[in-house]
Amino acid sequence: MDTPDVTVNPGGSEAIFHIGFDACSFRRLVTEDDVVFENELTSLASSKVSSVLSPVVCVYEKPADWSPPLYDPVIFHTNGQGNLLFHLNLMNDDFSGVALSTTFSLGSFIPIAATVDQASHQPLILLLEECVASTTPTLAQDGHIHPIITNNGCLMDSKNTNSRFLPRRSLSEIRLYLQAFKFTNAEKVYIHCKLVAWDPHVMDSGKKACQYDAQKGRWVLLDDPRKSALCTCCETRCQARRQRGIGKGQYF
Repeated sequence: MDTPDVTVNPGGSEAIFHIGFDACSFRRLVTEDDVVFENELTSLASSKVSSVLSPVVCVYEKPADWSPPLYDPVIFHTNGQGNLLFHLNLMNDDFSGVALSTTFSLGSFIPIAATVDQASHQPLILLLEECVASTTPTLAQDGHIHPIITNNGCLMDSKNTNSRFLPRRSLSEIRLYLQAFKFTNAEKVYIHCKLVAWDPHVMDSGKKACQYDAQKGRWVLLDDPRKSALCTCCETRCQARRQRGIGKGQYF
């Protein structure tokens, strides 16, 4: 790793680092409006002072004519251009095609699949950040709402029913079986979901896909059960990252 130039003021209360973005493995994220460079500054621990980890974030407005430079794939984090195109569909039982009927019997499973067309973006992971059932085709304050996925990716319906995520076939797709339920006296039920495409290397409690495992009695992370600690906030409140996402979420 390159060694940065450091200037320390006489009192020792401030240090200024001079380092290029192409050094020290800076991560670069490209959003719709900005180019973001990120890193962590770690101090060496001594016998009297514990080590300190400080985030470094530099945000620049993306020029209108910006295009991604060519980087060694091992070095860059995620970049891309173009709009993201999201899809959400009711599927047939084996997910081989779109469902021919939108009628489901009480207690049966409703197969749902969401995908994102990433254009020239580097691989992004698709997440269902929020899903609700409603009695109206558009969300309205006077409509009845039943939460399905809340708290930034927690499949709350899995706590009391057999609803569950299915293993991914690709990062750009997420599938689930939603157990059909009785919802007020409405003849029709509409499902509204917010989809988000995210950098798969920076998952946290604000960007995740979690479901409840009744046998283990705990919440489990779909993509890596070893990191299920990200799901412990599902019963309380999950804080979203302050960092900008790769692509703005889309509501269906």
